[in-house]
Amino acid sequence: MTERQIRFNDGAAYEEMMGKWSRLAGDVFLDWLNPAPTLRWLDIGCGNGAFTQLLFDRCAPAALCGVDPSEGQLAFARTRPVARLADFRLGDAQALPVPDAGFDAAVMALVIFFVPEPARGVAEMLRAVRPGGLIAAYAWDIPGGGFPLEPFQDEMRAFGIEPLRPPSADVSRIEALGELWTEAGLRAVETREITVERAFPDFEEFWRVGLLASVLSSSIDAMAAADVARLKERVRARLAPAGRGGVSYRAKANAVKGFAPD
Repeated sequence: MTERQIRFNDGAAYEEMMGKWSRLAGDVFLDWLNPAPTLRWLDIGCGNGAFTQLLFDRCAPAALCGVDPSEGQLAFARTRPVARLADFRLGDAQALPVPDAGFDAAVMALVIFFVPEPARGVAEMLRAVRPGGLIAAYAWDIPGGGFPLEPFQDEMRAFGIEPLRPPSADVSRIEALGELWTEAGLRAVETREITVERAFPDFEEFWRVGLLASVLSSSIDAMAAADVARLKERVRARLAPAGRGGVSYRAKANAVKGFAPD
């Protein structure tokens, strides 16, 4: 039997479902990194280019390269304004299609837990940056319930449905990220938590956006109508009111940064 895997191929759907969350966390992440301008950036697992665009908008990069294994995601990324500068390439985080020491900074935004062997991914980041270069990542705290789709996933468990998890979900723990960076030989390693809140005009929009994730919709579509109605009410009860009939939800990510040896 083929193992089910989490895959993102629809760049437009990903933008609504996760791209907006990514930018909320990415803004805090970049404030924390406080990078110098005119760096050469490598965005690994760039997906539909949400974080690549943020780098373009905020960091005055001299060069940008985004790498992702999905052509569908890259096609969406190439429609963004950042495509005027960025070179988007099809590739694997564990075997990056880039030269040695070609970048000043390498980042993974919401990606490290999808890498089957995270240590290999960090080693590739280290190979890609110059001596003293910045290597950083942020990831939803999946073991700690920080994933934006946690209200769906946790309530689905009550119906006997175990949601898919990324292959390396446990690496998103803040202690695990710190250990991974330290064991890779990076210096001045630091970690921090990032909490962000996203508002929706009403619960129906929160529900609709969540179902853009195929890993949720495929399971929910197979449920009986009465169970879906019960699930919906259980998810609704977990959200905070946001005024004027709106709702909001908080998600939490963990971040890590360090520098390649000189």
